[in-house]
Amino acid sequence: MADVVQLQAGSTGAFKKVMRGLDMTLFTVCAILVIDQLAASAAIGPQAVFWWIFTMVFFFVPYGLITAELGSSYPDEGGIYAWVKRAFGPRWGGRTAWLWWINVALWQPSVFIIFAGILSALFFPSMTLWMKIGIAIALTWATVWVNVIALDVGKWVPNAGAVFKATIMLVIGFGGFWYASRHGVANSFTWSSMAPSWGAPLAFLPVIVYNFMGFELMSGAGAEMKNPGRDVPVAIVVAGLLIAAFYLLGTVGILIALPLDQINVVSGIVDTFHKLFGDSDTGAAVTVALGCMALYSFFANMVTWTIGANRSAAEAANQGDLPMLFARLHAVHQTPVAAAVVTGVVTTVVIVIYGIMAKSAEDLFWSLYAFSSVVFLLPYLAMFFAFRKLRLADGDRPRPYRVPGGNGVATLLVAICSLFILQAIVFFIYHPNDFKWSYALPIIIGVAITVAIGEVLVRLGKKA
Repeated sequence: MADVVQLQAGSTGAFKKVMRGLDMTLFTVCAILVIDQLAASAAIGPQAVFWWIFTMVFFFVPYGLITAELGSSYPDEGGIYAWVKRAFGPRWGGRTAWLWWINVALWQPSVFIIFAGILSALFFPSMTLWMKIGIAIALTWATVWVNVIALDVGKWVPNAGAVFKATIMLVIGFGGFWYASRHGVANSFTWSSMAPSWGAPLAFLPVIVYNFMGFELMSGAGAEMKNPGRDVPVAIVVAGLLIAAFYLLGTVGILIALPLDQINVVSGIVDTFHKLFGDSDTGAAVTVALGCMALYSFFANMVTWTIGANRSAAEAANQGDLPMLFARLHAVHQTPVAAAVVTGVVTTVVIVIYGIMAKSAEDLFWSLYAFSSVVFLLPYLAMFFAFRKLRLADGDRPRPYRVPGGNGVATLLVAICSLFILQAIVFFIYHPNDFKWSYALPIIIGVAITVAIGEVLVRLGKKA
């Protein structure tokens, strides 16, 4: 126990217990099941089926088991930040909170740009890039508002988002099989086409790893859960099974409907709807309805992630591990109002900067996505090693759920999960057979600057 940091008693006792088991399951489905990257994963081609199954077995399951133990044993407000702080101390906790928070502020622009791209494809084909940027900024501040209102109200945004996402995945998947029965398949699904290969498709492989991340997000509101010891493991198991099935079904549906060379990472979802349902009045109405569900799911996805990330940043600031800039909570709702506003400011600035630099919505989406994803994945290395450290140094703590197999199996799972994270980081930067320093260098420099800013902020937090 001497090697484990005990968290200070802070504001956590003031939080209302509003998150029940069903809320946590829907919250997790909404967080992990992301529609906006489904087209990017389908762009791998039929071999995406292999990579989904491979990643699910060797990464998603171990990652879920680790998070179930951490979330049920340490239900602290701040989630991943609190776990890393317990294991490695305040400085590493502050670094983790910073990287986890800033990645959301950097990722949010890409999600809202793709929102605007799909809105354009559905209703306004002539929409300019700057009109899309204006929409993205408006959505950013709507997300801030949902973060500020009470969680027992705001939680219904991701709850509804989870239902819409599941509906879209089911329609794409079963719609794809219905389309194939009438028109055949757009891509050949054979053992050879689904076998993994080295080359350009590996540039999209990190998307699959990325799309499986988010089990720990609900633990950002650990102090607002009614019964985390019971509900966290159950929510992870139920949500994990649903998410894996939906992802595989949705990817196959897109590949059945669209030839590989016609899959666009921005408009791929709407293109699939058009292909499945045709141009008749009924088909157009179904496409619009599903497209609106997809648009809502993008907004709900960012609400979900900002709810978790802003709470981690606020808790880190209240514990003195980040500057007080992030600390202020709403006087009535106890929501992280300061962190939410700062997220909105950073996201708005990034949207404008990339709007100046990007040539198209797809360029803007992929540049933002790759940069923010590398930043996003770094804290998970700290989380996995924190799990091992807490298992060894705090082994006597009661654990409502414990990863089976003893400390040897726990260490093996940490190694496997860490290797998956490392390969995802590499392939976000390095594109096999198509490597360009003009693409990779800005990402590397951006990540280095982001980490350096975090070091400054952690030190400022300690001085304050």
